[in-house]
Parts: sequence; structure tokens; C-alpha cells
Amino acid sequence: MRKLVNSVSLLCLCLAAPLAISPARAEDKLEALAKSEDNWAMQGKNYSANHYSTLTQINAGNVKNLKVSWSFSTGLLSGHEGAPLVVDGKMFIHTSFPNNTFALSLDDPTRILWQDKPKQNAAARAVACCDIVNRGLAYWAGDDKTPSLIIKTLLDGNVVALNAETGKLYWKVENSDYKVGSTLTVAPHVFKDVVLVGSSGAELGVRGYMTAYDVRTGEQKWRAYATGPDSDVLIGDDFNKANPHYGQRGLGTSTWEGDAWKIGGGTNWGWFAYDPDTNLVYYGSGNPAPWNETMRPGDNKWTMTIWGRDLETGAAKFGYQKTPHDEWDFAGINFMMLSEQKDKDGKLRKLLTHPDRNGIIYTLDRTDGTLVSADKIDDTVNVFKKVDIKSGLPVRDPEYGTRMDHLGKDICPSAMGYHNQGLDSYDPTKELFFLGANHICMDWEPFMLPYRAGQFFVGATLNMYPGPKGDRQKGEGLGQIKAYNAITGQFKWEKMERFAVWGGTAATAGNVVFYGTLDGFIKARNSDSGELLWKFKLPSGVIGHPIVFQHKGVEYVAILYGVGGWPGVGLVFDLQDPTAGLGAVGAFKQLANYTQMGGGVMVFSLNGQGPYDDLNLGEYKPN
Repeated sequence: MRKLVNSVSLLCLCLAAPLAISPARAEDKLEALAKSEDNWAMQGKNYSANHYSTLTQINAGNVKNLKVSWSFSTGLLSGHEGAPLVVDGKMFIHTSFPNNTFALSLDDPTRILWQDKPKQNAAARAVACCDIVNRGLAYWAGDDKTPSLIIKTLLDGNVVALNAETGKLYWKVENSDYKVGSTLTVAPHVFKDVVLVGSSGAELGVRGYMTAYDVRTGEQKWRAYATGPDSDVLIGDDFNKANPHYGQRGLGTSTWEGDAWKIGGGTNWGWFAYDPDTNLVYYGSGNPAPWNETMRPGDNKWTMTIWGRDLETGAAKFGYQKTPHDEWDFAGINFMMLSEQKDKDGKLRKLLTHPDRNGIIYTLDRTDGTLVSADKIDDTVNVFKKVDIKSGLPVRDPEYGTRMDHLGKDICPSAMGYHNQGLDSYDPTKELFFLGANHICMDWEPFMLPYRAGQFFVGATLNMYPGPKGDRQKGEGLGQIKAYNAITGQFKWEKMERFAVWGGTAATAGNVVFYGTLDGFIKARNSDSGELLWKFKLPSGVIGHPIVFQHKGVEYVAILYGVGGWPGVGLVFDLQDPTAGLGAVGAFKQLANYTQMGGGVMVFSLNGQGPYDDLNLGEYKPN
């Protein structure tokens, strides 16, 4: 066992010492895996994170014939976010804390191939914001010297690499210190031979950072903070060269009062994307700390920022701050999805689209960060009148701002945003994004509080309830599903849902979009019209995203179930105060009447076709 000490004196345990070889072979393997519909090898399906399948065996004409093929229970009760991975005929399933992993054969899922149940300090549970969820696994395809790996994060701050064939520990490194409130719920992302891991804990004053590790050894390559000196933030030489009005030098400290940047938040626990052509990785930094804006004057850079960073060095090429001096906890960690489309002038551009918590869908030129469009997710957004495209700044409506000694009422969106952690999809043939959205507003009353390491550092009391299109008396109508065109800014269709569509969507060439609901359904809609084509009631509510793959000529749809996460904290922890759970308990007071806890995976196919068509499969055969 070989020891490595990274730049913050964190211990990495390697169970083998791999030799250096050309990384191109592994890169090609990973990209090839992503292109094959036999696999769903990344949480976002591919480097572009478009969550789109070209399969058509299941289509709008026959999706009504979907039946359960097989299922698997994880044995855990807390929220199950993210999705399983499918690679080379195996399914890899993750869980909430204690972050177990299971490997199953698609040929015969009867017996678990291997399982990893890590031991970690249960004290991490007490500092985890919004349930003890985990957003999924990452896969690396291996090379001649290093086996294929499953990479996962643990709530207590460790990052672990397992041999994908055996489940044995390969390396382990401590990324975060839960004793000061820094935990890990983010899914690691593997691009080329680099593992990217974000951070959590802004609600406890944790200073956010992104860390890159060598996939073969776990050695730290770079770490970029969201706040602080340019050397910590890894501001590149040409940072924001195309858009100097976004800001360039020294702003990670000068836009804060004193040393407030040291406890200023900006964690990033969402979804990343990568463009091999630009060699840039794209992600968002989250909310500043504390939530009470009076306690942190200034723009609070570089929280709430869309980043484009060099994958190898971490140097930032651009940073666009969407919500300077955030007043509402509009953490900007939501998915980054890449596309190539013609803009309104007919010019083909490399684009990045990001639906933000603040109620705005942003589209940027991902080569340099130039803002292309900024549209409201819903016409009921009231905190901003619009976003000025030239400056990139939101035009605030002061009526819906927050400040000390003031109860802000009917603020839309709420702190949960009109879009949260759901991983959505893009159909390149239709040029449509399929968005699972929230429709939640709030009242907000701030209060002062001191910072204490390892304790919650929020400073606001929230009441949440359905938006104007929902039913506030019944506490329903908290979500939407929408089809959006980023070039025209138009919504082709939109449908209301009883609760927030929290987990995300998957689109297919079969003219179908799949998603799960908090009240426990997986649904299929016609991607052209939004017409509901099929649904199935799952054992528990859904906060994860569906995946689509094929195996031996059969197309499957799979989804994690297991209600929880921020919208389910009241149900999970049996809370009654409507302001508890940072306001989630009141917003989702009806949820427990529709579903209960319990995690697992459900796999569907046409007419339930699958491995158990052979009735002898998995049967006991005495000697």
C-alpha cells in the first residue's frame, strides 16, 4: 500500500502502484462506451451530459406496453438521487448513506456480483444539509496497467475508487472535513483520466472548491476555490478576455467585506460537462454563506458562477456570475448541458445551457462564456424583471428582495429555485431541452447569527408554498415538466405536476421523454406534444433521473426510487414545523399522503421482456 499526501495533507491509500502509460487509450474507451447504447457509463450519458438515447425500440406508439422486467431493493430508506450506471453488461447501483454499492449482471440479476459497504463516521449525518443523499457513481474504463474503476464519494468526505470487476478498494483519498461541515453528496465525474469532485456545506459556511484527481492513483492534480485570492481561485491569464465586464482580477476578495470570503460558501454539488475540443470543464458554484445577505455586503464573487476551466490545470478561462450578491439561496449548481446549434443570426455555435435556481435559463457560448440568451423558466418569476444580455446582470425587482427587519412575501422562485438538482435532457434532432421544474414560492425573514465551525450558518426563516399556477389551499401544483428551445426562447409545451419534478428527465429518439415524480410515478410523455403516454406507480417517490439502454437486443428503461432529499426531509425525519427543513416541510406537507420511504431500482421493457423470460434462471438446482 502506497501513501500519497496531497496539498492539504489528506491521506490517499493506494492498493496498487500503476505505471504511467499513454492516457489516450483509456480516453478512447470511455468515449466509445458513452457512444454505445449498450451502456449508460456516465450520469449525464456522455461528456455533453445531454441525457439522450438514440434507441427507438420503445417509442411513442408502444410505450404504453412497458412492464416491469426486474427490480432490486437497496435496503435503505433515505433519498436516492442520481441513477445507476450500465457498462459492459453490468449495472452498478449506489445508495444514500452509508453509500453502499452493488454490481449486478444484466444476464442474471438474481445474485449480487459484488457489494461494497464502506465504514464511515456516522457523525457526518448531523452536518449533511437536506437528507443524506448521494448523486451517483462514475466509471473509468481502465488500461493495460490499471483496472476499470468505479469512483464514488462518501458522505464523510472521502473519495473511493473500487475495482469494477471485483469491488475491491483500489485507492481512497480524503477530500473534505465533515468536522467543519464539509461533506460529499456530489457524483464524481470522470473526463479523460481526471476525476472531478465538488464539495458541499455552504449552509455551514464551508468555502467551496473543485478538486481534480488522477484517476489511476488518486493524486491531487489541482484544486480551485470559489472565493479568495486569484491564486486560490486559479484565475487564468486570459480570464474573461472576451467579456471583461464580467470581472477579471482580485474580485474573489475585494467583493467581500474583510475575510468573509473564508466562510463564504460557493460549494458545487451538482452536475458537470466537458468539451474535448476546448478541453474545458463546465460547472456552477453555489450560494454564498450565510443566506442572510445583510451579513455579507458586496457581489460575493465567485459564488453563483458558471465556470469554464482547463481540465488539466484548473485554470479558469471564464466565469460568469449569474446572481451577484445572492439574496435568496439560488445556488447555481444545476446541470450544464452542451449542444451545437445555430444562433438567431444563423451562426453555428458551441453552446452551454443551464437552468438556474434563480428562475432563469442561461445559454452561453462555451468557448469564451459570452451570454447568448437568458429566459425565464416560467412567467411567474418575479425576483428579476429580466437579464440584461449586454451586461449579463439581472434586473432586480426590489419588491421581492430580502433584507433585515423585513418579511419578504410571495417571492418567486423560492430558495428551492424553479429548477434544482435534476439532471435533464436535450434532443438534438428537435433542439429541445426537457426540463423538470419546481413551481414554488416563499416568504423570507432573515436574522443575524454568529459563525461557528460545523454548525448551520443560514440566518433566514422560510415558508414555502405552491407558485401562482398551483393550488395553495391544497398544497399541490408544486412542479412542471417543459420542452424548451434555447434559441427562440419559447416553450413548445408545459404540463403541471402535483409535486416538484426533482430528479430530471431522459429523452429518446423514440419521441418519448421519461421522468419520475415525488409521489412515486415514472411517466412517459410524447416529446413533441407533452401528451401523457404511460405511467407506473413505484414503491416510493423519485428524486433521481431515468436511464435508457439496450442489452441483447432489448431496450430497457431504469430508474431509482426512494423519496427524500430536500423536498422529502419532513417525511424522512418526521418533521412537522412548516419552516423546518429550510422551509421544505411546509411546501411538501402533502407528500406523506402519497408515498413513503424505501430505496431500489425498477427496470422496464416492452411487455416485461428480459432475463426472467427463462423461468429456470436463478432457480436452485440441487446436486
